[in-house]
This record gives sequence, structure tokens and C-alpha cells, in this order.
Amino acid sequence: MGNRKLADGLAYPPRAMRADRAAAYLDMSSSSFLKLVDEGVLPAGVHIKGMVVWDRFDLDNAFENLKTRPRARRNSMDEVLGLDDE
Repeated sequence: MGNRKLADGLAYPPRAMRADRAAAYLDMSSSSFLKLVDEGVLPAGVHIKGMVVWDRFDLDNAFENLKTRPRARRNSMDEVLGLDDE
């Protein structure tokens, strides 16, 4: 098995994830993930003895909340191009 961690071979996501795994869980880059965390769109991580990890349940909840947020208003270019709301 070498240097692989146990979690690397599991068929389910771990409950606590570092930033790179949390970003991958949400299918985005680490930099996009951390930017959304800084903006308060996604939850802050939990500090455990010098590590920062994200709770999968918190990420799921934040994603569900994003789906129910009001959409941004159309801008004037959308009107010029005749783009419809999706």
C-alpha cells in the first residue's frame, strides 16, 4: 500500500476534508474554493491542532443554500443581446 492514506482508497468522501479535497468535492479549483470561503459564500474551516478542515455536512448545507438564493439581476448587456433568464 506504500504511502497512501487510508482515506485515499475509500469509496465515500471523508467527513472532514482539507481545502484541496473540499474543493474537489464541490468540483472547483482550490483557489476558487478558498475565494468563496473568504467571501463568506462557503463556510469557514474548522481548526484542529494546526490543520484546517471542512465538514462535508457544512459544505452540503452551503451548496443547498446556494441553490435557493435569489439569482443576480440581469445586466443591460443581457437585455441588448435578448438573453432570457434560465
